[in-house]
Amino acid sequence: MCVAYPGKVLEIEDKTAEVDFNGNIVSVKIGLVDVKVGDYVLVHAGMALEAMDEKKAMGLLETWNQIS
Repeated sequence: MCVAYPGKVLEIEDKTAEVDFNGNIVSVKIGLVDVKVGDYVLVHAGMALEAMDEKKAMGLLETWNQIS
């Protein structure tokens, strides 16, 4: 099972984004999703699989905070 944590897109260059996961900045391939700076993404194996708005991401982050 894979459990994903939302990360915020900080920069985009070509098909790669710098994504902030709670202070950890990670390079992520974004060829499968349509994202812009400020969007949130769910990532598996270095690839963004889903883009979401801030409201949905904040809901997921709140759930993570409750269970951790």
